[in-house]
Parts: sequence; structure tokens; C-alpha cells
Amino acid sequence: MALHIHEAWILLFVLPGLVTPAAISHEDYPADEGDQTSSNDNLIFDDYRGKGCVDDSGFVYKLGERFFPGHSNCPCVCTEDGPVCDQPECPKIHPKCTKVEHNGCCPECKEVKNFCEYHGKNYKILEEFKPSPCEWCRCEPSNEVHCVVADCAVPECVNPVYEPEQCCPVCKNGPNCFAGTTIIPAGIEVKVDDCNICHCHNGDWWKPAQCSKRECQGKQAL
Repeated sequence: MALHIHEAWILLFVLPGLVTPAAISHEDYPADEGDQTSSNDNLIFDDYRGKGCVDDSGFVYKLGERFFPGHSNCPCVCTEDGPVCDQPECPKIHPKCTKVEHNGCCPECKEVKNFCEYHGKNYKILEEFKPSPCEWCRCEPSNEVHCVVADCAVPECVNPVYEPEQCCPVCKNGPNCFAGTTIIPAGIEVKVDDCNICHCHNGDWWKPAQCSKRECQGKQAL
């Protein structure tokens, strides 16, 4: 009985020496997650081609199912060839649109410019204004400014004056004309010197005065 026990102890000491590191296979011990990542540079994803469609967030849709992918607001249908998306003919955005929303399949104008801009100032639709004494303007519904410039009549004097806030010049001293370099009032004959009497043309105030010689009243040289 003692002999059998002694032989068993000998086997226990001998067997560990017979087991070498080469005898242990990697298949016997599964590698940890870090080893697997280092050995596989490219991760393998499920292939849904011909089976379904995947949106930008990774959600899978079945064949024939309608969905909205993240890159488009238009609905798509999942097919074996991939998503087939609607491409509607969207209405054109108003050129005066100042706020566009893209929440739907087509962009939508939410705010249109409702004012006119003229010389750096804004005016409401149908608002009338005078940027200068000779201009009358209005802001049209088309956001365009239409102006009318006053057409001034020819002044009846040779020395018109421009008053503040008035468009056309005025003759403060009434109609007149030139007699040489002298301004004479219209409607009366004016003796401009000892020999000449002048008067303005009727209605043609810009023309020189008509003058006629009379008997000179100055002293005659001896």
C-alpha cells in the first residue's frame, strides 16, 4: 500500500515538467478584447445590401418601408438597390425672401421683405416720402421705389432765388430782364442812361431788353 502512494507522488512531480509552453495552444485560451482589436484593424459591420436600408443614425429600415434619412427632408423608399428618394419640383423662393425654413421636403419662405430701401433709409409699403424738395416717391408693393421729379417752369426773371424746402426757384422781385448789365423790372419803360429807354419783352424774360434812343438830355460838348 505504501508503494502505490510513493509512485503517485513521483508522477505528480514529473508531469509538470512534461508540459511545455509550446504545448499550450492559443485556441485553448480565448484572447481578450484588446488583443482582438489589435489583430483586426478593420471592424466588420453587418451588410444590409439587398436586405434593408440604414439612415445616418444607424437605424435599419425594411425593404419597401418609407423613411426620412438624415441628409434629406424628402421621404425615401427602401429598395434592394438602396433608398430611392422623392425629388419634387419645389416652388421657387421669392427673391425678396428674408427667412427660409428647410424643415420640410421643399424649402419654404417664412418672411418676405416688406419695406423699400432708398438712399440708405427704409420705407413701409405704400409709404410716400420726399427725399428732396423736387422729388416725390412711393414705396411700391414690389419693394421698389418709384419717384416723380417736379418739372419747374422757366422763371420770369434773370435772378431767381432757391428758397429752403422749395423745389422750383422763385422771382422774389417779380419779372425782370437785362438791359446791358442792368436788371430792369418788366412792364414799365426804364431810362437806363441819358439816351436810352428800355423795356422787357412780353413773356420772354430771358431775352435782353428792347431799348430805343431818345433825345439825349446830357450837356453837349462845346
